[in-house]
Amino acid sequence: MSRFLSSRFAALEAYTPGEQPQDMEYVKLNTNESPFPPSPEVIAAVSAAEVGKLNLYPDPECKRLRRKLAALYGVGEENVFLSNGSDDILNFFFMAFCDAERPVAFPNISYGFYPVYAQLYNLPATVIPLREDFSLNVEDYCGLHQNIVIANPNAPTGMVIPVSDIEKIVQTNPDHVVLIDEAYVDFGAESCRGLIGQYENLLVCQTFSKSRSMAGGRLGFALGSAGLIADLNKIKYSTNPYNINRLTLVAAEAAVDSDAYYRENCKKIQANRAYTVEELAKLGFTTLPSLANFIFTRCPGMDGGTLYRALKRRGVLVRYWNKPELKDFVRVTIGSREQMDRFLDTVQTILKEG
Repeated sequence: MSRFLSSRFAALEAYTPGEQPQDMEYVKLNTNESPFPPSPEVIAAVSAAEVGKLNLYPDPECKRLRRKLAALYGVGEENVFLSNGSDDILNFFFMAFCDAERPVAFPNISYGFYPVYAQLYNLPATVIPLREDFSLNVEDYCGLHQNIVIANPNAPTGMVIPVSDIEKIVQTNPDHVVLIDEAYVDFGAESCRGLIGQYENLLVCQTFSKSRSMAGGRLGFALGSAGLIADLNKIKYSTNPYNINRLTLVAAEAAVDSDAYYRENCKKIQANRAYTVEELAKLGFTTLPSLANFIFTRCPGMDGGTLYRALKRRGVLVRYWNKPELKDFVRVTIGSREQMDRFLDTVQTILKEG
């Protein structure tokens, strides 16, 4: 840290992304990327002709893509907001809706960016513990009278709460914004986007990074009332209106047009998830119920850090957090069947070697 950094950021604990080591070729099951490439239509769309237009700014309003997403999800174009990954949308949410008079609440075990944004903007934050079994107690959020952020499915657990519970939270906090982070919703969970027409304070955030195989493209979108979307656009246009590049826009339009391809891939990942959980159970592992493209699992007689390091030495990357409540677990992205077999074979080798 240099002596020039503002004192208000001196104690900031930055988010730590999943590691991307380059020292060898790994089976990468640590950052919840899709094992499948973008659809053929997406690859064709990112053409030499489109590359040749990089001298021109992209459409800051993303009109064509907003129109396609609105049609896909049965909402108005005024109900769709696009930005540079769902992390960007989360950032705008904390900027736009939270302040000293309107604090924010989120679970103590969830996506690691929530507390970072709260600290970044010096916001009063209520961090609500999950139950001992990692489930979320909906009553903790009802009538809270704060802005609320909940990942559903949650990360890193993969566990979900039903839409009826989300509606209860939204109903009982009518004067505050409730953001439901649905980054992993396409892998078997139910989206609450159908509620946005009924509740002006509900914002639903999704991403192209996971189910649509575009983690490298950096694109997220939010669905909400026209008022909330206008608020987010005000922040976007006050920071970086051209924050989605031309190639990402054309790729995303093609991705929406080939939605069936991605739905089929999601089914494959769900099947691979069930297979992996079943095989781990045979080895004595305890795995939380997940509807995401990852699982949170515990090895018998071995803490998560030991398993993580043993896997990494053998070329398999998973995610591990050295925190008291999480230290026994690792998070494992669900990849292709071949990747999961490599992971399972490596686990068996580690267990045999003691």
